[in-house]
Amino acid sequence: MSTIKVLSTKKLSISERFILSDAKFSLIEEDFIRIQLIKFDAKTNFDLLLFTSKNAVWSILKNEKHELLRQIKCICVGEKTKELLEKNGFKVLDFAHYAEDLTQIISKKYSDKSFAFFCGNLRRDVLPDFFKENKIEFSEFQVYHNEFTSQKIQEDFDVVLFFSPSGVQSFLEKNTLAHQICFCIGTTTKQALTPHTKNVVLSEKPIITSVLNEVARYFLK
Repeated sequence: MSTIKVLSTKKLSISERFILSDAKFSLIEEDFIRIQLIKFDAKTNFDLLLFTSKNAVWSILKNEKHELLRQIKCICVGEKTKELLEKNGFKVLDFAHYAEDLTQIISKKYSDKSFAFFCGNLRRDVLPDFFKENKIEFSEFQVYHNEFTSQKIQEDFDVVLFFSPSGVQSFLEKNTLAHQICFCIGTTTKQALTPHTKNVVLSEKPIITSVLNEVARYFLK
């Protein structure tokens, strides 16, 4: 069988790249999104901190009040977000893989709490709408910015890896999808892809390594 050319819309770590190290794969990596951390005036008068990405955590860690914020317990979206918080001394009470699932946890256990919601400029409306509809006190802090770094890929490729809806949007600014098989990290990324292609494979878990393992299973089984 000929070499399978895989395009990742995000540059991978060495350990992530190793998952596709089989000679059958040829890997192309480009960042279609640039993350810009934003300075912000952090408030500490909340019961809980809420994070939906590792980018928000990195921004908090660079804030001058991060030691005070570290004293406040957290809930978050994403297994890797939880790991990063705990690695840096934060106490995570609960996490879910998706924001929709986290709203159920909040409704059952934390509806009487106040929240500081740390997010990016392209955040979805799921959590803010939930807070408003249920009259739960929250303040939103935009702590990072997603910038599109779209580029035309001149090489032919068989597979595309997508890790966010914004990555899909950036890719499609200068590229199209035809025969390529798209592997994606979660349901919202899949939703962004489905108007453009039917060749979409959803990873078992919404983490990068799960996407890569899905590719390996698909072609090496």
